[in-house]
Amino acid sequence: MNVNIETKSIKAKGVRIAVTHNGREVGRAYIYYIHNDLHDQPFAFMEDIYVDTSCRGQGLGSQLVRKVIEVAREANCYKLIATSRQSRPKVHDLYQGLGFTQHGVEFRMNF
Repeated sequence: MNVNIETKSIKAKGVRIAVTHNGREVGRAYIYYIHNDLHDQPFAFMEDIYVDTSCRGQGLGSQLVRKVIEVAREANCYKLIATSRQSRPKVHDLYQGLGFTQHGVEFRMNF
């Protein structure tokens, strides 16, 4: 079979959300909007949710993820994707408690 495989650049937008306390950043999250040919609306990808170890257990992670959800809704995204390592059951519980459902399997290749 003789085929051509073409590449085309697409634009994606990213937003960094930060939580500060007493002038110090104690948490952050990133959200990326990506368009594809299957939908008129973008989808959102949540990445690098982090809360400083000294501030964990105080609800900051939940607040960050809620803000990401709000930002994705405001951008009219049709879905929001979150990934997490299998070794992080507390994170999974957090996501499920905020309305995420486990869907599919993630495959990864590090470079």
